[in-house]
Amino acid sequence: MTTNSPTKNTARRWRIGGLLGIGVLVNYFDRISLSVAAPQLQHEFHLSAGDIGLLFSAFFWTYALLQIPTGMVLDRFGVTRVGRWGAFLWGVASTLTAFAGGFGGIFLARALLGVAEAPGFPVSSKATGYWFPRRERAMATAIFDAAAKFSNVLGVPLVALAVVHLGWRWGFGITAFLSLSYFVAFYFIYRDPSADRKLSKAEHDYIVQGGAAPEGVSQRSSMHLLGYLLKQRKIWGLSIGFAAYGYVFYLFLTWLPGYLVQSMHMSILKSASFAAVPWIFATLSDLLVGGWLIDHLIAKGYNETRVRKGVLLAGMCCGLAVLGATMTTDPYVAIVWITIALSGLAAAAPVGWSLPSLIAPQGGTGTVGGIMNFANNMMGAIAPIVTGYIVGATQSFSAAFLVAGIVLLIGVFAFVFLLGAIEPIPEPHGEKRLEDELLGNPSSGRS
Repeated sequence: MTTNSPTKNTARRWRIGGLLGIGVLVNYFDRISLSVAAPQLQHEFHLSAGDIGLLFSAFFWTYALLQIPTGMVLDRFGVTRVGRWGAFLWGVASTLTAFAGGFGGIFLARALLGVAEAPGFPVSSKATGYWFPRRERAMATAIFDAAAKFSNVLGVPLVALAVVHLGWRWGFGITAFLSLSYFVAFYFIYRDPSADRKLSKAEHDYIVQGGAAPEGVSQRSSMHLLGYLLKQRKIWGLSIGFAAYGYVFYLFLTWLPGYLVQSMHMSILKSASFAAVPWIFATLSDLLVGGWLIDHLIAKGYNETRVRKGVLLAGMCCGLAVLGATMTTDPYVAIVWITIALSGLAAAAPVGWSLPSLIAPQGGTGTVGGIMNFANNMMGAIAPIVTGYIVGATQSFSAAFLVAGIVLLIGVFAFVFLLGAIEPIPEPHGEKRLEDELLGNPSSGRS
């Protein structure tokens, strides 16, 4: 395999990686806007903590339930077409949110946003597999995954300023404008490598020879592939483990501003500045540990499975620092514990998002990513509701954070005992493929 760096004029892949990162950044602006506006909505519409939990979850029910169908559609129709339609529809849905009125209207608008944004992460994961060799996959994945964390650094203060000075509708209006702007950018910039006229031959050869996922749509029956994957232990280990990560991530994504307002008695603007701190460190951890460090160690010759799983498990264990926040009423101490937890989870996240393109059988990256993200985002639906009802019943976040710690321990178990080595799942009809390889038939191997 060729590992020489491409010439200095061949950096198209990193521009595409940056585009995908901007898309996730805008995508998450849409998601966090409700968490910032929640105190105003609660006051204006006389909503309980349980009602707010239901609103937080509305997006995730449709988003999660569509992950597997979206992955199958993505494998069938490709990144370019699905990515364009997804970006357009989430811009429309964001606009409708700004005009919603009352609990029912907001719930429906957020549910529609979940439908529109369902292809977002699977598209980014599959596109990254096309555009980057294996030795750069961690950093490329960290770019778009870190954008999800950094969205809280930029988005929370931005939306908070709009909500405080202009009202909650303007908070949603800003995200709607950014969403439609991203659709225009994606439409004119993104192409798969083989169709991108601005990609040089030298860089294309470097990407392909470095182990990029082969392009093309799946020719298998989508349901047959889905059934085959659901029988694989690796898929269950990946899904359960990533679901545990998702539970804690989405707890903080939706409830952190409310936690600071309710438990630490802060104003909306002050809570926004405090909430940005753990997300800044999470962004740095995502890029430096989950991205650069992994690629650096693999390039040095360290075992790929040990490196990726080591970071994955260490990050999940750091997430248990969430339990520290149950033992303090000091906002500064609480933010330190939450920063440690989110930084650890952020380091683990790019590993999780790189796995579909690394373990999927050929043509199945979107489906594997869909299964994994379905489990992850079901926790996005469950965590806000569970947290809301626990807080409503106890008037405290301590029990909610304790539940999060238990969920993380289950995830660590799944990654250790079910995921196994980070290597491709055998193709369906693997026995025939193995026989062909033993007989020297090169056409049966993985590209």
